[in-house]
Amino acid sequence: MAEDYYATLEVGRKASPEEIQSAYRKLARKYHPDLNPDDKRAKEKFQDVQNAFEVLNDSKKREMYDRYGSAYESIGQGSVGPNGPGASPWANSGGNPNVDINFEDLFGGQSGGGAGGGFSDIFKQFTQRGRQPRQPAAPTRGANLEHALTVPFTTTVLGGEAQIAIRRGDGTAETLQVKIPQGIEDGKKIRLRGQGQPSPNGGPAGDVLIKINATPHPHFRRQGKRLDVRVPITLAEALEGAKIDVPTPHGTITLSIPSGSSSGSKLRVKGQGVQAATGEPGDLFAELQIVLPETFDEKDREQLQAILKKYDDNPRAELRW
Repeated sequence: MAEDYYATLEVGRKASPEEIQSAYRKLARKYHPDLNPDDKRAKEKFQDVQNAFEVLNDSKKREMYDRYGSAYESIGQGSVGPNGPGASPWANSGGNPNVDINFEDLFGGQSGGGAGGGFSDIFKQFTQRGRQPRQPAAPTRGANLEHALTVPFTTTVLGGEAQIAIRRGDGTAETLQVKIPQGIEDGKKIRLRGQGQPSPNGGPAGDVLIKINATPHPHFRRQGKRLDVRVPITLAEALEGAKIDVPTPHGTITLSIPSGSSSGSKLRVKGQGVQAATGEPGDLFAELQIVLPETFDEKDREQLQAILKKYDDNPRAELRW
């Protein structure tokens, strides 16, 4: 218990009851634990203020205190409050019956700009927090299901359909029809909305996420919308030039081989690559590969070698590390 209750409330010994109550209001607002949750010293100061006000606000207790000081309790007075000598004002939820101060009044009137604001609202927030009825949990969305689907290379370029079998958390199984969009890239995902796990509390169902894996093509390679294909040609076609047929995702096209073409030469065919759902189609790049006959007549081999020896160009002259 504080040695000097007047000093605790920051008033003089001749302070009127109104001055004591005014000082108490000011200090209680300053040190209230709800407004200083991380300050242990504030709680101690608030208890000291409570103890001092409990005595000085009661005319009989104040008279005894003025006469005997803080030892007045032991001068045949019995308990100071309902919880015995020195009991904390926090020991009962109703407060001390001799203290005629309402916490609603204590924090009202300091709104800082309008009725119903400031300390009054802060106090209501703290005191009503425990009495709020528990609100039902908001509906949550069901979990997503993930699935991997392997499709042919041509299906990722041209689009198509496939089926997948999924099993949900409740043990039910279902076969779903999946539409493969034209031009989808390897590793991309397709989302089937509302086909995943059901919500546990009435919310929307989750989705099914399908990762597309494309099988390799024996001849074609893809880079985004670009298609690359290796096109075998004969030695005669390379020497003389020719027109050859080449398959593409959009049908067979005629490719013109310039005379004197070498292996590794690339011919670009505009618009014959991958056609995605949006935007312009990509291009097709045909890389020429000269293929010699598997068997040569000995006489023909000798004649060909004799002809080629006339041309001693070094094809590796520009090769550098």
